Amino acid sequence: MKSDQITKGAHRAPHRSLLSALGMSREEMNRPKIGVVNSFNEVVPGHTHLDKITAAVKIGIAMAGGTPMEFPAIAVCDGIAMGHPGMKYSLVTRELIADSTEAMAISHSFDALVMIPNCDKNVPGLLMAAARLNIPTIFVSGGAMLAGTVKGKKTSLSSVFEAVGSHSSGKISTEELEEYENKACPTCGSCSGMYTANSMNCLTEALGMGLQGNGTIPAVYSSRIQLAKLAGMQIMNLLKEDVRPRQIMTEKAFKNALTVDMALGCSTNSMLHLPAIAYEAGVKLDLEMANEISEKTPNLCHLAPAGPAFIEDLEEAGGVYAVMNELDKLDLIEKDALTCTLKTIGENFEGCANKNPEIIRPADQPFSTTGGIAVLKGNLAPDACVVKASAVAPEMMQHSGPARVFDSEEEATEAITSGTIKAGDVLVIRYEGPKGGPGMREMLSPTSVIAGMGLGSQVALITDGRFSGATRGASIGHVSPEAAVGGPIALVEEGDLIKIDIEAKTIEFEVPDDVLNRRKEAWKPRQPKITSGVLARYAHMVTSGSQGAVLKIPGQE
Repeated sequence: MKSDQITKGAHRAPHRSLLSALGMSREEMNRPKIGVVNSFNEVVPGHTHLDKITAAVKIGIAMAGGTPMEFPAIAVCDGIAMGHPGMKYSLVTRELIADSTEAMAISHSFDALVMIPNCDKNVPGLLMAAARLNIPTIFVSGGAMLAGTVKGKKTSLSSVFEAVGSHSSGKISTEELEEYENKACPTCGSCSGMYTANSMNCLTEALGMGLQGNGTIPAVYSSRIQLAKLAGMQIMNLLKEDVRPRQIMTEKAFKNALTVDMALGCSTNSMLHLPAIAYEAGVKLDLEMANEISEKTPNLCHLAPAGPAFIEDLEEAGGVYAVMNELDKLDLIEKDALTCTLKTIGENFEGCANKNPEIIRPADQPFSTTGGIAVLKGNLAPDACVVKASAVAPEMMQHSGPARVFDSEEEATEAITSGTIKAGDVLVIRYEGPKGGPGMREMLSPTSVIAGMGLGSQVALITDGRFSGATRGASIGHVSPEAAVGGPIALVEEGDLIKIDIEAKTIEFEVPDDVLNRRKEAWKPRQPKITSGVLARYAHMVTSGSQGAVLKIPGQE
């Protein structure tokens, strides 16, 4: 065992002395050491209950003959960080989580790991660490928040953001806004729609790194505690058989994850995180593959913000495995991919019935015949940009309009709330990319205000930043190359005609070549917004959104 290097032999007496100082018995020292990565904190609603999940995991490990050793991972709440400088740090934490977990695991010679994430960057950050470390690992998330209820309808956090826009335009009263504020988020857990956290927890199942229900069992259900105990026990089986993350997270697994992504209509952030995880696993995954899979994968689910259903509804309908079972009817799943159960994914979902065809559409009756995410290219985004097509109104699938150009999220939000944005406009929000932000902020505030003002089916937004999983409408993010490196988005001027065709997967701005060339010659790089601390280091090393915004040493392939 890897942990023998800190427990065996006379020369390791100092190490055993320190373990003894923890209260560890000799019997515990002789058992496999299982690192339990606990993302608990008292800041994030999706993480405030992870102490209970962690306790259950540790019971499972001990029941199966291991010695659990808990250590923490940081977590940022994207909702609380939204709309102010704090959001610059959100994506950055993905790398901090991966790096710190790597440091802890190697420094203390763990034999295996149980990862306990829940929200936003913790799931991809810990999946990246798992691939990088490549020791037996299993995931168990904290689970989703239950939906709230306002005026007899289920609701969630995105409804509160949109209610702000409705309030600013006089559509609802202050009292009605306060009702949303007080009732939209009624329990702990990751926010209740198919936002980034729940998207990535569901895709962890599809990748084979989490047990059935990891993505869909609500946080407050007792079955979530039971799942945590099972994960604790199962890690000992993975260790015994020496099955490692890179044996599970193969090219077939990533194809399955992309296929499930398209069927569920996941957050566009999955198009950042899956390539980053694949990079750590040594698997080539580019956005062209996403479009190829989208072309043949039906969109089977319309969960919030795309529709009125929530994660709790997906769980009752049969969960991720029921979705995979539907997709298998079209021969879209790589069924022989290995999983953390030590069985194949096909064996795992066999017999998992679709219990509610209104929540999970049958494969022959989809919401659309193509996937929920589209990757667009054109002279505005030569490398790529991404849109959640399943959350776009039909009338906005093709749209042409004049550019309204803003060099920050704050400028755009001020223009929206002041009423200067009109139906037909195309908002361009730039210098918010991985380098330019730095940190590639989510733009939930402007998109939600647009929706709340009733302009969601009349206005498009384009950015080199990114959008929250809670965003709906023609919101196109990850424009690459970004403005900070002189990408074409930096050359757009007020009034330029922008043409978007989501079905054709194109995005263009109509400017004569000679004019565009003059703009290129006149463009000059901007001084960095931040010159010290983690954000400055991040901006120096981060790649484009089209590459998953992974960190590379300059010049590294």
